[in-house]
Amino acid sequence: MIVIGELINGMYKDVSKAISNREADVIQHVAEEQVRAGANILDINTGPYSNNPKDDMKWLVENIQKVVSVQLSLDSTKIDVIEEGIKVAANRVVINSTSADDDKMSAVFELAKKYNAQVIGLAMDKTGIPNTKNDRLGLAAKIVAKATEYGISPADLYLDPIAMPVNVTQSQGREVMDAIRDFSVLSNPAPNTVIGLSNVSQGTKRHRSLLDRTFLVMALANGLTAAILDPLDKELMDAMIAAELILNKHIYCDSFLEAYRRK
Repeated sequence: MIVIGELINGMYKDVSKAISNREADVIQHVAEEQVRAGANILDINTGPYSNNPKDDMKWLVENIQKVVSVQLSLDSTKIDVIEEGIKVAANRVVINSTSADDDKMSAVFELAKKYNAQVIGLAMDKTGIPNTKNDRLGLAAKIVAKATEYGISPADLYLDPIAMPVNVTQSQGREVMDAIRDFSVLSNPAPNTVIGLSNVSQGTKRHRSLLDRTFLVMALANGLTAAILDPLDKELMDAMIAAELILNKHIYCDSFLEAYRRK
């Protein structure tokens, strides 16, 4: 599974403070920790308190790249903020994200085509997040079709059915699992599937890690290929590695956790 580290986000107080004070060592430490823990991609979000998100995104990308060489996922609702990060990115980036709204998709896919970027597509539109698997599937198909118009392969898409907090919308867990399974047959080549895992336990007062890792294991069994998560949660990462072993994605040995981490 592709692990997208979620911890460089201005929503976190220490990260927001480091961005404001230009404390590159703080950001670089968070980047290095996530990569050492198994992150394949780092999500970068300047957060809601940034006074100049374009400058902040550029500064983050430049300084993170000084210590790690993994792909970056540029996370913003603003196209110009994402483009500012892309201009200084050393590697191909992931644009996080577009909804299934025509105007949003056109802007994002135009940018992705210009810079050969991959894209996270959210199965939602201006009317909100669908309640059913079939409605999610319809929006995902619309995203795949629009990407194809711009010459973007489905293999460069990450389709997100949008996991919902279990304490608010408990019935949605099953719908999301079914959507993950069905998204994979939308096209050939198949698109990637991704979830923002921490949404599952958001707002719960106890057992957040247990809820997240249980959801992740179930999603993997339904075909999930990527997740935005906290790679420093060792129990979560152990559950992911064990699930992939049982799904025959790795060769068994008694020290399979250590073997995975030495890859």
